[in-house]
Amino acid sequence: MSTTTTIKVLLGQMDRGAWVRFFIAIAGLMTAFAAAMFSTIFREAGNEIATFIAASLALIVAGTVAIYTVPYLAKRVALEGISESFDYDLTKEGMVYLGVALLIGVAALTSANNLLFIVVAAMLAGILVSGVASAVVLRGLKLEASLPVHVFARQEVMARIHVRNGYRVPSFSVSVVPPRAKNAKRFRWEHRVFGFPSKRAKEQQWFRIPDMYLRLVDRPRAVDAIFQSSVYFPYIPGHGAAHADVALKFPHRGRFVQEGFGISTRFPFSFLRKTRRMPLEKEIIVYPTVEPTAEFFQVLPMITGECEAFVSGRGYDLYRIREHQPGDSARHVDWKATAKSTTLKVREFTREDERKLRIVFDNPTPGRLGKDDYENAVALAASLAWYFSGTNAQLSFMAQGCVSQAEIFEFLKYLAIVQPAEGASLLPELKATRDYNIIITAQPRGSLPMALWASSYIVFLENVIHENVFLENLAN
Repeated sequence: MSTTTTIKVLLGQMDRGAWVRFFIAIAGLMTAFAAAMFSTIFREAGNEIATFIAASLALIVAGTVAIYTVPYLAKRVALEGISESFDYDLTKEGMVYLGVALLIGVAALTSANNLLFIVVAAMLAGILVSGVASAVVLRGLKLEASLPVHVFARQEVMARIHVRNGYRVPSFSVSVVPPRAKNAKRFRWEHRVFGFPSKRAKEQQWFRIPDMYLRLVDRPRAVDAIFQSSVYFPYIPGHGAAHADVALKFPHRGRFVQEGFGISTRFPFSFLRKTRRMPLEKEIIVYPTVEPTAEFFQVLPMITGECEAFVSGRGYDLYRIREHQPGDSARHVDWKATAKSTTLKVREFTREDERKLRIVFDNPTPGRLGKDDYENAVALAASLAWYFSGTNAQLSFMAQGCVSQAEIFEFLKYLAIVQPAEGASLLPELKATRDYNIIITAQPRGSLPMALWASSYIVFLENVIHENVFLENLAN
């Protein structure tokens, strides 16, 4: 293995983030030490302003390294006891507390008063005690989340958060929070080759060596989270449990994923907010809204009326021959009885006990419909399916990649995650059956097979749901 390959392998295996934090911590501590030394020199020289500035700089740099660098490096240590992830956030109270400690520390350095040094040490010890106490409060907690099975967009549902305490020590002032949002952009190390002189072509450069540089890149878009707010538990007894109900309301259909939770506390002194990350992943499929829309109210009366007319008298057993009445279909006229009686007679059949209804969602190709029009089409299909599932109709569904017999939630799950996709229309594949078809499509007129014209209601979608055409029975 060549030297260049070995260097690339070592660079690929190293934890660059940890090393960067390590060198930043070393530089910060050296700066704080130098500032402390200069503050002593300035104090001996009697320059109080320079002493104050140097001492303040030393304390600020040391505190920054302690808060933002040491916990990050500690989480990288490969020990079982500290393998859990914690996040630390400095509260307003903590900032005020550190400011007071800074002023007393500067006063102690400038006056060389031992009592002030003892006060500063006690204040810093209070921060240490606060960190230990909060770690004990969070260490034994276990989290569970119970989610509803069927969820519709824009409808409020209830979920339950369970928190169990596995330790004898009770926990106080605990909050279950959503995971911390990641920044949209971040720095990332990338490989490159450094050549000198840089302005020359590769073949004319004096030497070329492997190099790395930091580049600002965009993070991929995160999946929509399930929980957006926090849940507060004031007290959880030792070896006990507590639970809270949370109201959830999702603004749109789709797949929502909770990539994790956080359990945070500000106990006991509220100097720091410590958050323990819980790798508990949950997923929920949110169905489209089934609330009646303007398009639903527009097409429903016509669909129900035509469906009743289509279903009425579809039996095959002759019940009787009677006088013709307004509204009777011409295909039921008994011409022999009419000729004998010289009055128009129709045949009436025994009515079937069950109605067969099929809802067809013909998914359009990308770009055929706008986003709002497509969502309206999905919501219309879901609303019609939900409405007719509550009737005595024998319901079935059809879509690209989804054929279901009377399983409403399977069809709603398909509609929850469906997106425009390339593929052939379903209309040429439809065959004449005894089912009454409700077809939602963006295909132009004429795509429907002739055999289905007598038993289908088509909702045409062309940039907007603007026309509802029933193709009447050609025999009438």
